[in-house]
Amino acid sequence: MHTAVFSTKPYDRAFLEAANHALAPGHDLRFIEVRLAADTAALAAGAEAVCLFVNDVADRAVLEALNAAGVRLIALRCAGFNNVDLVAAEELGIAVARVPAYSPEAVAEHTAALILTLNRKTHRAFNRVREGNFELDGLIGFDLKGRTVGVVGTGKIGLAFARIMRGFGCEVVGCDPFPSDEFTAIGARYASWDDVIETCDIISLHCPLTPKTHHLVNGAAIARMKQGVMLINTGRGALVDTAALIAGLKRGQIGHVGLDVYEEEGDLFFENLSDQIIQDDVFARLMTFPNVLVTGHQAFFTAEAMEAIASTTIANLTAFATTGTPAHPVSRALLA
Repeated sequence: MHTAVFSTKPYDRAFLEAANHALAPGHDLRFIEVRLAADTAALAAGAEAVCLFVNDVADRAVLEALNAAGVRLIALRCAGFNNVDLVAAEELGIAVARVPAYSPEAVAEHTAALILTLNRKTHRAFNRVREGNFELDGLIGFDLKGRTVGVVGTGKIGLAFARIMRGFGCEVVGCDPFPSDEFTAIGARYASWDDVIETCDIISLHCPLTPKTHHLVNGAAIARMKQGVMLINTGRGALVDTAALIAGLKRGQIGHVGLDVYEEEGDLFFENLSDQIIQDDVFARLMTFPNVLVTGHQAFFTAEAMEAIASTTIANLTAFATTGTPAHPVSRALLA
C-alpha cells in the first residue's frame, strides 16, 4: 500500500523500514516530517493510507480532506486513538487501526523510574555532585515498602506496573471498569475511583483518554487526595487538568508530580526547542516546581517497543491491503 507516514523522526523511519523490508514485497512508505493537521493533509495526496502518531490531528475536517484524496486507512503507530474522530471516520468509510500493545514493560518501567527519581531526588543529587556538593539536606525520601499505590487502568501496562510495585512491597489498588483476574492474582485488589483518590499515597494513570476520562484528575478529585500524594501520568496528557494540578501543587496537596505526557504537548514534545522561548505559560509555570519531573513522552521509547510498533503497523497495512480490514481495528464502540 502507498502510505504517507506523518510525524516521522529518524528512528521511526529506521524501524518501519526494517519491518517493511521483511515483507516480500513491502509497502510503499513515504515519510513526512511534519505533523498531520488541516494545513498539511494535502501532503497525503496519492496515498491509500496514512500512518499517524500521538500528536497528529485527524479530526473531521482533516478526515474529510484525506477521504477526498483517496485515503482509506488510518494506521496509528500507538495504542491511543483520542486524536482521531472515530465517528467521522466511520461515516466517511475510513478504517482506523492501532497498535494495542507493544511493550507494556517499557511504559511500566519508565513509570517506576519517575517514582524513584521523584522520591529519592536522584536528578537533583546528580546535579549537586557534579558541582562538588555532597550535602544531603533536601534529598530525603520515603520507603516505598508499605505504601499504597493506585493503578488507574489495569490493562497490559497497568498490570506490568502493578507487578513492579508489588515487588517493592507496596499495597496495590486498581481502578478499572473491566477488572482483570491477572491483576488480583498478583496480590492486588480493586477499589472505586473515590477510594483510590482518598487512600492512595501514589496514584498512577494508565487508562485511555475518552470523553469520560477527560480531566479525570480535576480540582474536585485533587481536593480529596491525601495530603502530599504523588501523582504520575504516563497515559495521556488530558487525563489531568493542568491548571488544577498547579493549584494543588501550590497549596501542598500534591507532594510530587511525574509526567511523561501533557495535555498541550503537541507544540512542545518530540522537538528540540532548546534555543527558543517556550510560549506555553502553563507549562512554564509547571516547570518552576522543584517537585515536578517531566519527560517528553519517552516512556514507550525502547528498542523492543519500537520494533513491536513497527511490525504491528506493517501488519495492519498488510491485513487491510489483502482483506480490507486491519489486523487491529479501532471502532467508535471503544468510546462507550
